Amino acid sequence: MSVGPAWEVREDGSAASWFTVRLAFADGARIDVLAVVCEGCVFFEDVRARPALSPDDLTVLADWIEEPLLRACGLGAEPGGEGGAAARARPAWPRGDEGRRQVARAYQAAQEEGADPVLAVMSATGYGRRKSLVLIAQARDAGLLPPRHARR
Repeated sequence: MSVGPAWEVREDGSAASWFTVRLAFADGARIDVLAVVCEGCVFFEDVRARPALSPDDLTVLADWIEEPLLRACGLGAEPGGEGGAAARARPAWPRGDEGRRQVARAYQAAQEEGADPVLAVMSATGYGRRKSLVLIAQARDAGLLPPRHARR
């Protein structure tokens, strides 16, 4: 994987940095990404892949390139090092029962407001969709949220 800076924009004390990322595979497959890192979050501006990627592949792609991008910006943990809370791109999230209770509260508050509860959990935790769904499932398993589907 190669990561290179493309450009940076500074405004009102914050900066948005664009990077080009290329993943080349032995079988000839290639993925080129234009990504922006802003306020510790990674966003994809453009993705070109040969062969084409499925939505699930895009999720995996995000997992692959997030840390190298954050390291390139000085925000991620150094390889093999301890990241610490200051180096994380997402806020520290409590583990165990407290984390599950907070997930349940965010989920239920969004439902009451008529908003998307999964997006609310994603926003509260700073995690992507996949990890947020895992946290929601754990809250369900702990009895903090009702079952997803009522059985007949």
